[in-house]
Order: sequence, then C-alpha cells, then structure tokens
Amino acid sequence: MNRRAFLALSSVAAVAACTTSPAPSGGGIGPDGKPLPRLYRIGAAQRGQIEYRMLDAVNALRAASGAQALSLDAKLQAAAATHARDMSVQNRPWHFGSDGSSPVDRVQRVGYNGRLVGETISETYETELETLSAWMEEEPTRRVILDSSASQMGFAWHQEQNGKIWWCMVLGAPGMAAIPGTQS
Repeated sequence: MNRRAFLALSSVAAVAACTTSPAPSGGGIGPDGKPLPRLYRIGAAQRGQIEYRMLDAVNALRAASGAQALSLDAKLQAAAATHARDMSVQNRPWHFGSDGSSPVDRVQRVGYNGRLVGETISETYETELETLSAWMEEEPTRRVILDSSASQMGFAWHQEQNGKIWWCMVLGAPGMAAIPGTQS
C-alpha cells in the first residue's frame, strides 16, 4: 500500500476511535481472554451523521489514491438499503438477493442510469468506520472503494434487534453504460 493510502487509512482509524459507542455489552473480558464486543446501537437521529461520516472517510481514502470524490445518490442509497435488509432476512452476507437478484439487477430496479462499479457488504457489530477499515484491508473491496470510474455512492445498513448490523455500499458511474462495452 502506498504511503498516501496508508496515511488516509490511518486517518480513518483515528476518526473511528473518536466516534462514540455505547458501553460494552456485558463489559470486561470474555472467556477467551479477549475484550467482549461493544454493541454499536444506531439511533434514528444518527442516520445522516453515519452516511456523511462514511462518505467523508471514503473520499479521504480516494483522495489519497488520486481518485475523484464521490457524492451520495438517492437511487444507489435505495439499492443499498434494500440489500442490507435482504441480507438480514437471508441471514448471510452475500451479493445475491433472496429473489436471485444481482447488484446490477438492484441498481437497475431503482432506476439508476449508469454503471454499477461495485458493491461491498458486511455482517458485523462494528461501527461504519471500523467496517470501512476492514474493507480496505481486503484487496477486492479496496479495489471497489478506490475505483477511479466511480463518482456516486449509496450506503445503507440494517440493524437487527440483537445489534448485528448488515452494511452495504454501492458505487456507480452515471452516464456510463450499465454493462461495460455497450452503449447507454
């Protein structure tokens, strides 16, 4: 990883450390000697804060890699929200909907006029910035997040009663054909 990307990822980690989380669920150390996980409960008032905190963090990482900044897109947000909830219903993090839909199908269903650049997903109890940090550690998801053809982002989640969060980020390129190599 180059130095700018490392510095940007370090910045994201520092911001993640500054976000407020509720007290540990149960507190203390677990039987395995590791700290018990913290329950990150998302309230309705935090929705916009989380979306823009993620957008800012992604854009900092993209700037460090030389890629253009992203903007939030309502249609991509809808596709991400639908899939986050559907992953919860299926109880598995994967890119196919319970109806067999692919990420391309979902962005087309919401009327997105452009090309799907990629989708990143996660099932976790962690914050959005901890999730972004984990995505950046994996080459396939890092490639999606830093793809220079993307200019729009949808980001959403679904939190279950037990605190588990299903995260979904969808990146798109407006004005490009839905399928590379074809005309729009």
